[in-house]
Amino acid sequence: MPPRFVRKPVNTTNSSDIPEPQSEPPADAVPERRRLTLDLDVDVCIVGAGLAGLTVALEVARMGASVAVLESRQIGWNASGHQLGSVLPGYGVPVEDLIGRLGIDHTRELWALSEQGVEHVRVTASEMAGAALLSATGALEVSNVDRGDRLTERLQVLGERFGARVEGWRASEVRAALRTPRYFDAVHYPTAFQVDGRAYLAGLAMLARQAGVRIFEDTPVVSIEASGIRKRIMTASARVRAAHLVLAGNIHLGAPSPRLTATLLPVWRYAAVTEPLGERLGQVVSFPGSVMDTDGIDHFRVVGGDRLVWMSPQTTWAGDPARYRRAIRRRIRTVFPTLGNVGLREVWSGAVGETVHGMPQIGELRPGLWVASGFGRQGLNTTALAGQLIARGILWGDDRWRLFAPFELVWAGGRAGLVAGQIVAGWTRASAAARGALARWRERAALRESAREARVAAANRQMGGNRDHIGR
Repeated sequence: MPPRFVRKPVNTTNSSDIPEPQSEPPADAVPERRRLTLDLDVDVCIVGAGLAGLTVALEVARMGASVAVLESRQIGWNASGHQLGSVLPGYGVPVEDLIGRLGIDHTRELWALSEQGVEHVRVTASEMAGAALLSATGALEVSNVDRGDRLTERLQVLGERFGARVEGWRASEVRAALRTPRYFDAVHYPTAFQVDGRAYLAGLAMLARQAGVRIFEDTPVVSIEASGIRKRIMTASARVRAAHLVLAGNIHLGAPSPRLTATLLPVWRYAAVTEPLGERLGQVVSFPGSVMDTDGIDHFRVVGGDRLVWMSPQTTWAGDPARYRRAIRRRIRTVFPTLGNVGLREVWSGAVGETVHGMPQIGELRPGLWVASGFGRQGLNTTALAGQLIARGILWGDDRWRLFAPFELVWAGGRAGLVAGQIVAGWTRASAAARGALARWRERAALRESAREARVAAANRQMGGNRDHIGR
């Protein structure tokens, strides 16, 4: 059955999709932007030229279908064109929560899809520019509290039950790579990697065009009629008819499907890249890949060898990124006090769409009408797997997209949801800070107790030696 609409309470956490300023494509490599001016008939029409939309377009075109992509502004103008570029398996919902809701077998299949998404990005990136597009390997999911037992359980599930390549890092290993007392244990994903986000997006568009996809920018969709065999998509200047319509506009879809847009909570995330920090950065952060904490508060990595790109604050309204410059600097100093007051070269923001249940929206809503959105808590792997699933569903009748059917289209709460989302986000940060402070206090107390016991033991040994000496 296709997903149906239900109303549930709003609950939101942070996203792992983060904007990052990176290399712009050469001017001569950027094709002239085209607007749709004439009526068009195609097999598949896609609304939204972000990561998910372009992946669907590329896959469908390579299978032999005719494809048109309609974008209201320009390719990847918002979150898709400004993300950290971290590629690792999994979803925004912890695997243990998925098992509790879906069972072990269903979750194992979802995990396998996420790994296929990672491999798809790797292969596609290699088609664009070979190894030059792939950067530092590995990703760390660090804990703000000491949770060794839970770490062991997760590793057993991922490694033994799912066959995933993961490693457990104890606090000593984590702190050798990240010089801060704020982090304890971690899960290491050794096969994770990073891509230049903007280069990857531009490469997707290039490959899609080479496969025959027609991409029209500055072409907002005014309305859609999806009830017939041939879907009708109206723009301000022309009409498109298609056998299949894919809605990949995320929170910017707007008028064509306000009901779908209402299932997403818009979240603006703020990030910055520091000025060059020289050798002192390497003394503090020696891990070359991405780092994210289990509470979804901080997400950062080293870029260019001596700079940090860092995401931390979020709001459910569009704020001026410059206003969050001080908050980001303060957060970096809090986690890595030895870096001192770092300078920020650029601060920016991007809006993502988060679902109430935390999983992406992937599947067929009604015959011929598909959705690919809600990637706000996910990573690049989910946009890739969505593209594969929908393309194969359209042309091959592959129904593996039904694995996402339990995650229904849930109303995000409207304006009340925005307020609730901000409150929950603030509470999450405050709760994480309190639990982290308590964990560090307990660690210090345990060290003091160990030191006291060592002193007592040493004193007892000395007194025992003195008695032996007197006895002789």
